[in-house]
Amino acid sequence: MLTTIQRLLWSGMVCCCLALAGCDTVFDVHPYDVHIRGEKNLNAKGVAAIEAATLGKDTLRLAFISDSHRNYNELRDMVADINRRDSIDFVVHGGDVTDYGTTREYEWARDNLARLRKPYVVLLGNHDCLGTGNAAYECMFGQPDFSFIAGRVKFVCLNTNAIEYDYSRPVPNFDFMEQEMTARGDEFDRTVVCMHAAPYSEQFNNNVAKVFNYYVMRFPQPLFCLYGHGHHTEQHDIYGNGLIYYEVGNAQKRKYYIFTITPNGYSYEIVEV
Repeated sequence: MLTTIQRLLWSGMVCCCLALAGCDTVFDVHPYDVHIRGEKNLNAKGVAAIEAATLGKDTLRLAFISDSHRNYNELRDMVADINRRDSIDFVVHGGDVTDYGTTREYEWARDNLARLRKPYVVLLGNHDCLGTGNAAYECMFGQPDFSFIAGRVKFVCLNTNAIEYDYSRPVPNFDFMEQEMTARGDEFDRTVVCMHAAPYSEQFNNNVAKVFNYYVMRFPQPLFCLYGHGHHTEQHDIYGNGLIYYEVGNAQKRKYYIFTITPNGYSYEIVEV
């Protein structure tokens, strides 16, 4: 007959074996380990698809969403709504696809966005930088500063989450912006600047907010700017110079923008899902 101590030891061994049986490996992967499974380098694939799909087009339609962290059901609903609209050419996600920058959250976000039938890119949000999130973002999506050309419009996508980097890298990166003003200059006439956090938010390095505006206005014909972070859907002439910064609410608000860019200008609508 087993003693009380023997029964306790046996019970502990059984529980341990059952727990290990539920893991992919002997020890489950830590959520911050940046061990990304499945597709990686998604922005490069999205950029290639966007540029191919819009080559030679004089009218573009893009959807802008942001801040889907924690709101996976709402994100799925917005993805389904976008998929129903055949005229949309591509999607820009303004960042914060995760809440804590964990590998698992990145994988959940990617799996939800993979339902899109349109090519898409994802910017880096401040929540995406937490823990080892910036490394996970670079593994899954690519560099946080990137650009692409749709039709003859250049979209300049920037990391503006300065407070998350504590001056360990230039945020915003003015060298990158300056290079993008002329890179592939014969292929674009107008510019849209995209970011997660807008100037004068708590995330932005507001010591250089006026310099940022100077650089933005040096691009060929800036049309408008896009950003998220604030969880509201609003429009702001931040610098009082006529260039409108369009803020989109988080996924929980179930709203997103559709922008139509034509040779004569642009228009937008706010879609509520």
